[in-house]
Amino acid sequence: MSEYQHYEFQAIDRPLTEQEQGTLRQYSSRATITSSRFQVDYSWGSFKGNADEWMERYFDAFLYLANWGTRELMLRVPRRVLPLESARPYCAGHFASARATPDFVVLSFCFEEEHGGEWVEEERDRLAALLPVRAELAVGDLRALYLAWLGCAQLGEFDDEDAEPPCPPGLGSLSAALESLADFLRIDRNLIEAAAIASPELPAIDDDAARRWISALPEAEKTEFLLRLVNGAGAHLRAELLRGLHESRASAEPVAGTRARTVGELLRSAQRRAEAGRRQEAERAAREKAGLEQAAAAARERHLTALARREGEAWRELDSLVASKQPRKYDEAVALLIDLRDVCALAGRQAEAAARTARLREVHAKKPGLIERLRKAGLAT
Repeated sequence: MSEYQHYEFQAIDRPLTEQEQGTLRQYSSRATITSSRFQVDYSWGSFKGNADEWMERYFDAFLYLANWGTRELMLRVPRRVLPLESARPYCAGHFASARATPDFVVLSFCFEEEHGGEWVEEERDRLAALLPVRAELAVGDLRALYLAWLGCAQLGEFDDEDAEPPCPPGLGSLSAALESLADFLRIDRNLIEAAAIASPELPAIDDDAARRWISALPEAEKTEFLLRLVNGAGAHLRAELLRGLHESRASAEPVAGTRARTVGELLRSAQRRAEAGRRQEAERAAREKAGLEQAAAAARERHLTALARREGEAWRELDSLVASKQPRKYDEAVALLIDLRDVCALAGRQAEAAARTARLREVHAKKPGLIERLRKAGLAT
């Protein structure tokens, strides 16, 4: 199978200038380049740009896919709404990392399939489903970072004794974008569910709650927000306001009775959940199999009861099928003979069925096709 690589960059907060687009064009004559996007696929050759540098200079999101199993997502978030100090406790391994530029924090999530991966064409459209994660991070929702930390733990990048970072609220009810992120990074669902036990529900925010929070803000802070809005610096103003509102409503206390868990505890809890899930699936499959077997047995009984009412006619039909000398008719004859044998068995006439079968073999011994079918059905030796 030939190699295949997909590179896609997205500019969200500001469009690329014509000069910037021209600069990017120097790296690829085949790429799709617009004021908000750079995309190129390779089945041979390689990308000549530097994704890390491009994320610092031009773009807010980056997706990389390779058909040998490598997948990477990078998100650039303004430091004003996501300080590096908030991201570092969660991004502490190769799987998830965070670095800062003067104005931004760049998050990188990189996953490699252990035995390679199966290429799925639809994955090329994955970035659109992942972009809302960036907006969620900007308003103070750290669930994406916690999922990334779980990915590091899943891949063995921490010691069992290492403690988890703060568990954010809402881990038990992921958004569509976070579901897509967990799927993209192949994070074990059992591990997410184990971690979610200590995650409180997302606090509800309505107009009344927002009005009370805004009213309580110092006048100087309100003035500063409005001044920034007037001066055109409002690209992330809404995110900052929502971040402050969320933080004011978030529970400062963990779920009652919980504490910071260790990596080992979370992994063992996920393993127990997986084992319980396998047992439940095996039990479900066994119940389904038993139900199908019961239904089949009942249908078989009804069939034999109906056949018993016309047993004499059925034996004559059997003789007619055998006399046809047609392979397809032989198959029908063997199936009918099995049914008649079972009809006799239900009536306690096994000896009669055996005698009739022996007689059939004797009369038609020179029909190898029939005899072979009888042998395969266990009606001849």
